[in-house]
Amino acid sequence: MPCFLYNQTMLQTETKQDILIIGGGPSGLSTALHLQKFAPHLTPRILILEKEHYPRPKLCAGGLVVDAENILEALGLDVSEIPHVDVEKAHFDFAGKGLNIHLHKRRALRVIRRDEFDAWLAQKTQERGISIRQGVNVRHIQAQEEHVIIRTDHETFTAHIVIGADGSNGITRRCIFPHDPVFTARALEVITPDYTDKTFERRKEQAYFDFFPVPQNIAGYVWDFPTQINGNPMRCWGVYDTNLLANYERPPLLKPLAKEMQTQGFNLDDYELKGHPIRWYSPQNRVSIPRVLLVGDAVGADAIFGEGVSMALGYGIIAAWEIEESFQRGEFSFRKYKHRLRKSGLGQSLFARWFLAQVIYTFKWRWFQFLLWRILKPIVTFVAWTFILNWSKKDLRK
Repeated sequence: MPCFLYNQTMLQTETKQDILIIGGGPSGLSTALHLQKFAPHLTPRILILEKEHYPRPKLCAGGLVVDAENILEALGLDVSEIPHVDVEKAHFDFAGKGLNIHLHKRRALRVIRRDEFDAWLAQKTQERGISIRQGVNVRHIQAQEEHVIIRTDHETFTAHIVIGADGSNGITRRCIFPHDPVFTARALEVITPDYTDKTFERRKEQAYFDFFPVPQNIAGYVWDFPTQINGNPMRCWGVYDTNLLANYERPPLLKPLAKEMQTQGFNLDDYELKGHPIRWYSPQNRVSIPRVLLVGDAVGADAIFGEGVSMALGYGIIAAWEIEESFQRGEFSFRKYKHRLRKSGLGQSLFARWFLAQVIYTFKWRWFQFLLWRILKPIVTFVAWTFILNWSKKDLRK
């Protein structure tokens, strides 16, 4: 979808703003919180525009890895305040068998509902003096030499800089990079009641990621892990496909999900199925122009798993450093942003995940997936610890 061509003849009020963040999800809120931490004097100059009203629905499995919790803890935030489910062990399988991840003295995943998480993070952001305006629909963005013009349904803003934190299909990227290629995965998700059959008792507090769809040219995995809704134990199921094998014949995306659910005693037809796109990170993705930079899914999420929340929080750190230094220099080209991102722990993890996705999903043969997830478990675990996880520690040391 191209950038919306705004009717400039419409009568609007005009507001001037130094720092305008478009999108009030984890990446936009993290950018604001880290700016407030690194450069407190900029706090009154920040405004976040959110299209919806909190708590707004957000299709996302909601698994928080340790890196997300590390970033939040460094901000003085306790994510345990939100309703959640702790997952002690995560299984990465091929056709039901594979390797297990269990962290010493830490949970493998903390599962939250995104509507609750985003509303909580927005509240914490406002408590620190950062302004958020909800229900504001941005229609057009135009970067000029001295400022950026942002037109909404009812108001025009003139900003020193703009941060595009509005997701995979957000207006910011569509306006500043209208012809760039799009690397987009697809995902389906469904919520069911928790297991009641004693046969599946051991699965209740564990997460499962199974890569059995890869030989069928679905370059991804099926997941199943616990969650909660209004305090009631539930299960979150889904299937993720990077689309790296989109040129091959493949079954409907819901087919492997239905198969997995059936083996565990659930019928997919009995539940509401939802889908959404996920833009994944590629080194080719452009990330900024003068006075406008992108964060979160607007740049790209993890290519292997489609993980977005921890990445979104991490983008906020890198963007805040770039913005703070730009204000010190009085120069807003953001020419160093891509290099800064590439050299960060986040950027190195994103690159590693992009590279490994090409290997894991392009070598689609059953024997290779069997070898990878069942035989080479020590090597896979080493690669995961070295190149994929714990990236936040490097960025938080700065």
